[in-house]
Amino acid sequence: MSNKVTKAIFPVAGLGTRFLPATKSVPKEIMTLVDRPLVQYAIDEARAAGIEEFIFVTSRGKGALEDYFDHAPQLEEELKRKGKDDLLEILQSTNMDSGEVAYIRQHKALGLGHAVWCARRLIGDEPFAVMLPDDVIAADKPCLQQMVEAYQETGGNMVAAMEVPADKASSYGVLDIAEDMGALVSVKGMVEKPAPGTAPSNLAVIGRYILSPQILKNLNNRTAGAGGEIQLTDAIAKEIGGAEGVFGFRFNGERYDCGSKAGFLQATVAFGLAREELRDDLESYLHAVISARKAAQ
Repeated sequence: MSNKVTKAIFPVAGLGTRFLPATKSVPKEIMTLVDRPLVQYAIDEARAAGIEEFIFVTSRGKGALEDYFDHAPQLEEELKRKGKDDLLEILQSTNMDSGEVAYIRQHKALGLGHAVWCARRLIGDEPFAVMLPDDVIAADKPCLQQMVEAYQETGGNMVAAMEVPADKASSYGVLDIAEDMGALVSVKGMVEKPAPGTAPSNLAVIGRYILSPQILKNLNNRTAGAGGEIQLTDAIAKEIGGAEGVFGFRFNGERYDCGSKAGFLQATVAFGLAREELRDDLESYLHAVISARKAAQ
């Protein structure tokens, strides 16, 4: 089996209830972070890592997500006519070629493991990535690209991991570390949402994975785990101690949880400040707001 990773699964079937009422009509994945949808950040990261086939696991009501990746000839023609070449280039960079993208329906919300399993026929017998668009990662070298490079050396199964405060560990899947090698750790256990005070480490799994096709076979039994859902973590944990093994990868970068309102707002500020054309105005505004709040206290 080749170690080349060319396919990625994007589980985007969730209802986005934490962002109601916006998500009543707009899929959460195309809510905009500064001026591009959340999902575009994931796509750009995947492309930088060499991904060539993009598989979206969707649900009813996600038509706007599919439309977003389609070509928009009328809008392109209008931008050409007005000589807005910069905007035209940005617009065209979001297009997905025919055959590059596929959509699979998850008919019941049975968990992340089930969403990944839904794409099994499009993956076949090769390694694949899983990317959760809610996790937006700002990094000089895109997170998945870092992982793909490390994966060339390790093979097996790899999960992105980051240190979290002990009191937050119960919100994540947490790694039990066999050997700490710096950026890489070998894993001897994984616990999904451990009870407070029981986490085996503070190294939490976040939404980037490179997995062997064996994971899809492990998901075939569709056994419910934590929260009554089919957990991807459980299917990965079955490979611990096996021939291929499981590795955690400490990536370089800042992760924002855009599945929460606070995380989305933090990402908006951080990505806004990173943009040269927005930085000065936004920085001035933030200083003014903070100064006014301090004065009011």
